[in-house]
Amino acid sequence: VQLQASGGGLVQAGGSLRLSCAVSGTIFSIYGMGWYRQAPGKQHELVASITSSGSTNYADSVKGRLTITRDNATKMVYLEMNSLKPEDTAVYYCNRVANSGSPWYWGQGTLVTVSS
Repeated sequence: VQLQASGGGLVQAGGSLRLSCAVSGTIFSIYGMGWYRQAPGKQHELVASITSSGSTNYADSVKGRLTITRDNATKMVYLEMNSLKPEDTAVYYCNRVANSGSPWYWGQGTLVTVSS
């Protein structure tokens, strides 16, 4: 399985970004998917998840600011990020969620840097 995250960059606080993740090498539609982030020196943190049927869930720290969506036909997962804060700075990855199985190889992720 390959996960290719993109769309990160440098943005000022209050700004927006849209992250994309292309998934290949697996049957995508059956898995719950999530966006995770990893700040320096910290473990992966699940910030948003979406079930195979489209139900979503968010960490309290991002609720109301981030929106996860998926396109099963193109095997893509998206993360719309608004009202970004400096504490959102991290490398962002997509992967399947824990109740769908062990994580696939994480890949390189995409770096989001929010300046104050």
